[in-house]
Amino acid sequence: MKPFLSRFLILICLNRQLWLYTMKDYQKLLFPYAYNILGSTEDARDTVQEVMYKFTSRQITPDNQKNYLIRAVVNEAINLKKKNARIQPIDNWLPEPVATDKPDFALELNELVSYSIMVLLEKLNPKERAVFILKEAFAYTHSEIADVLGIRVDASRKLLSRGHEKLNQPRNTKLPNQTLNTKPPNQPLNTKPLKNKSQFHLLDKVVEAVRSKDVKGLQTLLSEEIAYTADGGKNIKVVKETSRGQAEVTELMVLVYHRFLGNKTIRHGWINHQPALIYYYRENIVTCQVFEIGSNNQILRISTIVDPAKLKNLNDHG
Repeated sequence: MKPFLSRFLILICLNRQLWLYTMKDYQKLLFPYAYNILGSTEDARDTVQEVMYKFTSRQITPDNQKNYLIRAVVNEAINLKKKNARIQPIDNWLPEPVATDKPDFALELNELVSYSIMVLLEKLNPKERAVFILKEAFAYTHSEIADVLGIRVDASRKLLSRGHEKLNQPRNTKLPNQTLNTKPPNQPLNTKPLKNKSQFHLLDKVVEAVRSKDVKGLQTLLSEEIAYTADGGKNIKVVKETSRGQAEVTELMVLVYHRFLGNKTIRHGWINHQPALIYYYRENIVTCQVFEIGSNNQILRISTIVDPAKLKNLNDHG
């Protein structure tokens, strides 16, 4: 082979490797934007892939490649969220859980917001949600948000204000570990609660109380305003509405455990930066319970995911 041809082929291979490396970097960067808006890893990956395909096939050369791709992914995610909202049940739809206790080199896990915030964000419409995520999770200015969404700066401010109002209703709802109305100016919210392994001790107490049918003991571990939501998807029947209050939730937890979970292996895990109990049957995850724990060490919310489609990603990653 002639020397110049050999060098030419080497250059092509190096350029292809560089292109693939850049694409992987962008996919890792873009995934949290899509997931935080959509609440689904599959939809988020599809959104990123669709944007990357259009970008590469059309050979677009924007002045700022990174900003262009973020803008495209955010708007694509908003459109898909609007479409999904027409077919998803409102009360017991839960976001797909993502394990954040082990590194995933294909995902930027640190940019995912907490599970409790993901649940709360279902109260917002897709555009309000996008503004909230960009402002509070990614610390964008209103000018930057306006550029991403193609809206006016004052419209961005109004959407954020409306989002905060909705999240504080119907009762004085607070985001985990931080009150919405007392956030320091120009600072993003703490969208990822600090991991505290001692919280697993509380979860172990919950399991022991449920296993022994210690109703009074279990109630002391739950907040008076405890909320329990289950999502079984299309094929698994669960309670259709969120259960609230110590008496109702305690009765439900004992019933569910002894009817469905008593023969399962239980392991601890971190799901979207929050403590979780993960139930295995023959090394296959069948249930994931995510816990929101208040400052007084009582449980505020339990989100139970039993939909096999939403557990697939957890099973695939062990």
